[in-house]
Amino acid sequence: MNTFLNDIWVGLTTASPLDQANLVLGVVGVWLMVRRKLAAFPVGLVAVSVQGVLFWQAQFYADALLQVFFFTLLAYGWWHWTHPGRQRAELPVTTQSWTWRLLTLGLAIVAWVAWGRISDTVTDAPMPYRDAFIAAFSVAGQALQARKKLENWTAWVAVNLVAIWSYWLAGLHYTAFLFGIYLFLGISGWFAWAKAMRSTPSTPSAPPAPSTRPAAEAAHD
Repeated sequence: MNTFLNDIWVGLTTASPLDQANLVLGVVGVWLMVRRKLAAFPVGLVAVSVQGVLFWQAQFYADALLQVFFFTLLAYGWWHWTHPGRQRAELPVTTQSWTWRLLTLGLAIVAWVAWGRISDTVTDAPMPYRDAFIAAFSVAGQALQARKKLENWTAWVAVNLVAIWSYWLAGLHYTAFLFGIYLFLGISGWFAWAKAMRSTPSTPSAPPAPSTRPAAEAAHD
């Protein structure tokens, strides 16, 4: 336990200003998303930009490229949330049909296996399939979040659990701790969005159209 706490303290106190900014922006961005605030999107755009710079500086070019996908999905989500349509003031939280759930899961699995296979073949990554799982399901979670689907939090919880487990086994306790924060926020997000979805009133049925029949005709009925 002392080693674990010491690793967290060292990580917090020795991180570069850019790393610390990345942590703060990431936590604040997810917290705002849990609360379904539009401010989550500009914060998220800055966060993935900082993350991209950090990955590029570390020569993790594939991870840096992944941030471009996140940036694009965040920008789309920001637009989609501000265009709820149907004269609604806010885009409601909804769920996928089982068909779309299975399709999303299938696409994520295919991307995971394909990405892992490519990484295992052309790179010297120590855990290519772990990295591919985190990447594929993170993209799926971000896409679902952009559509304001409840299932996005399920994807993020799965990503965070895998990340915590793998980083803990690798002795990277500080990184595992950070993903533990995201795991807590992800679980909180699922419950908060589920509650919001249940409390959203259903669209009231339209009142009957007024009769267009002449009054004299109606009087004979």
